[in-house]
Amino acid sequence: MKKEMTGKMTLTIFMIVVIISVPLYTAFAATAKEINVSVDVSLDRFTKEVKGANEFLKAAKGVLVIPNVIQAGLIIGGEYGEGALRIGGKTVDYYNITAASLGYQIGAQRKDVILVFMDEAALKKFRNSDNWQAGVDGTVTVMEYGAEGSIDTTKFKQPIVGFVFGQKGLMAGAMIQGSKFTKLKK
Repeated sequence: MKKEMTGKMTLTIFMIVVIISVPLYTAFAATAKEINVSVDVSLDRFTKEVKGANEFLKAAKGVLVIPNVIQAGLIIGGEYGEGALRIGGKTVDYYNITAASLGYQIGAQRKDVILVFMDEAALKKFRNSDNWQAGVDGTVTVMEYGAEGSIDTTKFKQPIVGFVFGQKGLMAGAMIQGSKFTKLKK
């Protein structure tokens, strides 16, 4: 009983430290060069592991890539990450993602978030917003693997398609709704 209580207490303290450290992470924000390198790595892994990803990205009006998003929670959860918006393969702006949640949750993970803007009007609205929130300012259709593990650009007529990508491919059941995206000065 005492060992079980000590283990739970240790885990609780660990999770509180992780949750508190997420805002501190912003104090040590990445440079533009570091973000661009991380974005390149994320896009490379995405295109190698998902069939059809290259064609999908080529059809996009813009692509927001936020690699290494840290998500942690113990009843109260949060996430933070920084990335770049690319248009025509070139970085045009830098953004961060933040989210908070309350409910039954425990753990921590690192993930990549990719928003693909298929519609020029949706991209323009995103770029002109100070704090764009998924699900409020624009609907994001989160993509999951198809039966054959590939994506098809002809099947998606949505203005914004989101991908949540972990170390082992696309994450099933992942959510982007409620996340806020804020433009950074780099």
